[in-house]
Amino acid sequence: MNRAPVTVPLQTGLKVIDSLIPIGRGQRELILGDRQTGKTAIALDTILNQRGQNVLCVYCAIGQRASAVAKAVAILREKGAMDHTVVVVTEGNEPPGLAYIAPYAATSIAEHFMEAGQDVLIVYDDLTQHARAYRELSLLLRRPPGREAFPGDIFYIHSRLLERATRLRTELGGGSLTALPIIETEAQNISAYIPTNLISITDGQIYLSPSLFELGVLPAVDVGKSVSRVGGKAQRAAYRAVAGDLKLGYAQFEELETFARFGARLDQDTRKIIEHGRRIRACLQQPEVAPVSVPAQIAVLLALTAELFDPVPLDQMTDAEHAVCEAAANIPTEVCARFETADKLSDEDRKTIIEITRKALARFQPKPETKADSTTEPEAKPKPQGGSEPGAPTDAKPAPEAEPKEKS
Repeated sequence: MNRAPVTVPLQTGLKVIDSLIPIGRGQRELILGDRQTGKTAIALDTILNQRGQNVLCVYCAIGQRASAVAKAVAILREKGAMDHTVVVVTEGNEPPGLAYIAPYAATSIAEHFMEAGQDVLIVYDDLTQHARAYRELSLLLRRPPGREAFPGDIFYIHSRLLERATRLRTELGGGSLTALPIIETEAQNISAYIPTNLISITDGQIYLSPSLFELGVLPAVDVGKSVSRVGGKAQRAAYRAVAGDLKLGYAQFEELETFARFGARLDQDTRKIIEHGRRIRACLQQPEVAPVSVPAQIAVLLALTAELFDPVPLDQMTDAEHAVCEAAANIPTEVCARFETADKLSDEDRKTIIEITRKALARFQPKPETKADSTTEPEAKPKPQGGSEPGAPTDAKPAPEAEPKEKS
């Protein structure tokens, strides 16, 4: 066998993926979701984060609109990612034969660098268009249609393509090819023919929920439906130490939040879990084209597990999370160097990072309510009867006297 186990992580720069759904170099991780849920944005953020990481990238646009491809290339060029990226494009108005061979051409380019000992990332955007192009070709060739009119060998077509992503043994150069295929679902139906095929072929999936996207949760990753089957073995020990129970706690929060919508009375412990989960969700959000470094992610995750964000009001969570990311630059260099190794975080390192994050969050803590001290406040002077207060106009009319009651 020419393949080696997946042991080296591939950092995406996205907190929710690097902590809860880690990806390793040589893995095949599917990105699926409905239209306009941010699938391409996750792939582009991953490409941008490979700058300076000695990872070459290949972006393969299959049957996409020219405007969408131009926008993606403009983002890559603006952020300086074109220095390490190859773009293979077939537009939607081109013949289906070009859309069919595009991913194979892109994979051949990626394999060239992999066999030279390089780590390569390839993005297929998206394989739904590739399957439709192959279906069109097959129907034109009068091949018998199968489920959803796709030909019977569509599973073999995609599995043969994605099986080329791997990590080579050291004797063969030690290169790797990581694949991020994208699939578009319809009405959140992940049990359709092509999505189920790709889910069974790949090593995990990242599902983007339209409901989360509508709520403004970006990236709209549904943690409960997302999984990484081999990336956990490649995840850094520092991540496992600070985010080990984060996924379970977040899943419990989502379940309790759904239960709380029915108006049931909640005890104090349940309310605490819900409030903590809301802060986890707020911290895992981040805007597009803004990857976060490893030290900043570790600082945010450690602050979450230490419940340092719990006293922060929800409307200030974005500013508080940014403050922690900026304060991560003060983490000692020797501590950051241990993030890249297999060593676990020591208690001393934890104390150092927690102290830095606590100082960054100090200005976001709610001020305690102080009771009024009667000894320090001056007593109110009684108003003179029938007259006016000192400094009041002298021409003020006196209050009318009460009329005497009539005798019965």
